[in-house]
Amino acid sequence: MINKVGVIGAGQMGNGIAHVMAVAGYDVFLKDVGEIQLERALSVIDNNLKRQVGRGKLEDADRVAALARIKPVLTDDYLAEVDLVIEAATENEEIKKAILAPLGPQLKPEAIIATNTSSISVTRLAAVTDRPSQFMGMHFMNPVPVMKLVELIRGIATSEETFNAIRDLSVNLGKTPTPAEDFPAFIVNRILLPMINEAIYTLYEGVGSVQAIDTAMRLGANHPMGPLQLADFIGLDVCLSIMQVLYEGLADTKYRPCPLLVKYVEAGWLGRKSNRGFYDYSTDTPTPTR
Repeated sequence: MINKVGVIGAGQMGNGIAHVMAVAGYDVFLKDVGEIQLERALSVIDNNLKRQVGRGKLEDADRVAALARIKPVLTDDYLAEVDLVIEAATENEEIKKAILAPLGPQLKPEAIIATNTSSISVTRLAAVTDRPSQFMGMHFMNPVPVMKLVELIRGIATSEETFNAIRDLSVNLGKTPTPAEDFPAFIVNRILLPMINEAIYTLYEGVGSVQAIDTAMRLGANHPMGPLQLADFIGLDVCLSIMQVLYEGLADTKYRPCPLLVKYVEAGWLGRKSNRGFYDYSTDTPTPTR
């Protein structure tokens, strides 16, 4: 039975996961490396909860109750209490392994570990823990409070009991769980990121401008957001990381990251979070940078 949940990483994904867990009635420990990150996360959660109240999707009393269920923490003392811990750190395999490896001895024997990885092998991550059978991927979509899908990924050792517990939890969160096999980038990003990468190649080769490409895909393919605008929203560093996982994991040149994507990341132009990517976000109206 899952009642208390730990979320490691209070960034965009971690604070979203904490948000939906708390709204669904779970007690949440939200961990990060510093007070500033935790304060920022709680502020984002509160603003997103207020937005839900404003849209009539939540009562204000529920907002207050949800916030009260989230406890920010800087140490690992909470681990002995939780039934599930979800790692939601940056999409870097070595960082994730460093976080996951020491968790086991501090957890209850029956506790489950999940990773929110969007592309990395769940089996490889499970192997650094003391409980591969109680480990699996739980890939939320961004923004977590809005998006309905959760990809559920079994590692080679994941037990049926673990999978069923996480599937039931996903349903309790109001999400639609969809199983995916443990191949690089799973389902959504296996399809989505090559499309974004191809849009960047289209820009790189001069086939169209940023505005032309995004307008074409919004109006010609009925996408709610153009692929370059979406890349900025995801974060160009995350896009590059996932393309590298696909390229290295599947050894197929069709997944080669576009050189322009690499150059933008090298320049620190990471999209919305750095105020510049394929669009400049320094003014009220984002303007294309190419």
